[in-house]
Amino acid sequence: MSVVDDLFSVRDKVALVTGGASGLGYAFASILADAGASVTIADWDADALKNAVSGLSENGNTVHGIRLDVSDAAAVRSAVDKIVDDRGRIDIAFANAGIARGRPPLLPEGWLDDMDMAAYQALIDVNLHGVVYTVQAAARHMKRQRSGSIVTTASTAGMRNDPYTPYSYAIAKAAVVNFTKQAAHDLARWGVRVNAIAPGPFKTHLGGKQPMSAEADAMWSAVIPLGRMGDPKEIRGLALLLASNAGSFMTGGVYPIDGGALLQGPSLPPIE
Repeated sequence: MSVVDDLFSVRDKVALVTGGASGLGYAFASILADAGASVTIADWDADALKNAVSGLSENGNTVHGIRLDVSDAAAVRSAVDKIVDDRGRIDIAFANAGIARGRPPLLPEGWLDDMDMAAYQALIDVNLHGVVYTVQAAARHMKRQRSGSIVTTASTAGMRNDPYTPYSYAIAKAAVVNFTKQAAHDLARWGVRVNAIAPGPFKTHLGGKQPMSAEADAMWSAVIPLGRMGDPKEIRGLALLLASNAGSFMTGGVYPIDGGALLQGPSLPPIE
C-alpha cells in the first residue's frame, strides 16, 4: 500500500451512513466501502436499501443494510448499539439522512406567512433531529473508544439565505451547522472529530423518486459559477478526507462543496 493509499484508507473501520440508499448518502457509502470499511447503510426506503446493499456489495465490499427512521431517537440508538454489538465498535458515522418538504419563498406557497407547518415539522424531525440522534448515539460509543469521525450533512442553504430553498430546510441545515461545531468542541476531549459537509446543488432525488427536470437543472445551473450542478460522485473525495486519517487534525469545520455557489446570491423576482 502506498503512502497516499494508507493516508486515505479506512480499511477494517466500521462505518454507518444514514440515508445511504440513494443520492449523496449512497456516494458516501460507496467511497467508504471501496476504501475498505465495513459499511452499514440505514435508510427508510426498504426497496432502495435492498438495491443499494446489493449494488455496493458486488465488488466484494462489506455492506449491510438496516431500515431506520432517523426521527425515532430510540430506534437510532438501538441501530447504532446493534452495529457495535455485531462488529465491536463504530469508527465512522455519517449523519446524512434528509428529506425535502415545503415550497421555497421564490413561490407564493413558500412565503413565510403561507408555510405548511405540518411539512415544516416533518422536515425538522428528519433533517435536524435525525442528525442529533445519530451523532448522539455514535458519540456514546466513540467516547469510550476515544476515537472516531462523525460527519454531518449540512448545506450551503444553512450558511446564507436562499430563496430557492424552503424555510424548513434552511432552518434545519443552519441548525446542523452550529450543532456540528458544538459537538466538535464537546467531543474533542475524547479524540472524536465532528465535521460537516455543506453541499450546494447536486443532482439527487431528494425531492422525490423522479429525475430532476430540465427546468430545475437550468435554474440551479444559472446560479453556480461552474455553470452546472454537481454529480454525487464528486462529493466522495471530501467525504473520504474527513472520514480517514488524512483529516486527523480536522474538527469543527463546515466544508462547502458547491461549484462556487456561495460566491454569489440569487435575486428574488419583483412582486407586481
